[in-house]
Amino acid sequence: MKKIRWGALVAYIVLAIFAIITVFPFVYMILGGLMSFRETTTIPPTLIPKHFEWSNYAKVFAQAPFARYFLNTFITASVTTIVSLFNALLGAFAMVNLKFKGKGVVQVVLLSLLMVPGEAIIFTNYNTIARMGLLNTYIGLVLPFLTSIFYMYYLQSYFGSISQTIYKAAMIDGASDWAYIWRILVPMSKGGLFTVALLSFISGWNSFLWPLLVTNEDSMRLLNNGLTSFASDAGSETQLQLAAATLTVLPILILYFIFRKQIIRGVVRNDLKG
Repeated sequence: MKKIRWGALVAYIVLAIFAIITVFPFVYMILGGLMSFRETTTIPPTLIPKHFEWSNYAKVFAQAPFARYFLNTFITASVTTIVSLFNALLGAFAMVNLKFKGKGVVQVVLLSLLMVPGEAIIFTNYNTIARMGLLNTYIGLVLPFLTSIFYMYYLQSYFGSISQTIYKAAMIDGASDWAYIWRILVPMSKGGLFTVALLSFISGWNSFLWPLLVTNEDSMRLLNNGLTSFASDAGSETQLQLAAATLTVLPILILYFIFRKQIIRGVVRNDLKG
């Protein structure tokens, strides 16, 4: 019993240490957004502000068009989520349930494309968008991200857990592929679809490099790019950057706390048990 208790105690201590290491940057970001400039730049660093500077958040919106950044980010993240989820759903269904010539070749090609890092083709995408005259437009921001091979393969493994007899029974009953997808497949795969949607939305919300390349007008910037508004040749207003970073992270954090059960269910695939 003593060995078991000591082992559990050590495990809890290790977990607590890693939890503190993980949570501390986020907590400091929130506290730093409520500090003065001097407190955020002192060495050793200030951990607790002497006076909570709530006015920092008002200055964020006064100094930069942060509301516009929020709108741009929400539009691009929502569009990429909806379209990429729809494309991944249809692609995964085709790979799992349909039989057609060259299916194996298509899978090999898609897998090979999955191994290509996005950074390797980002400038090719930029040249394409520039030649199409789509710089500083919403279409230019979302076009390269309207489909995702990774999400398709995630759903493909998810749909593969569903018995083929269900699909065959639906076909015998006279259902079309479209009816099977929306009436049977989607309701049975809500957890996986929700996980893909959330991952896609977070990815769109946190995007930085691509919007930085295809936008040079302040009205088309996204949230992460907008953080540079608080830096100049004279230095950075670190307290405003931390306050703006807190506002940027807050929507994602709220989404997680609201839908954490659905996220866990989608990962462990509880929906497909039995």
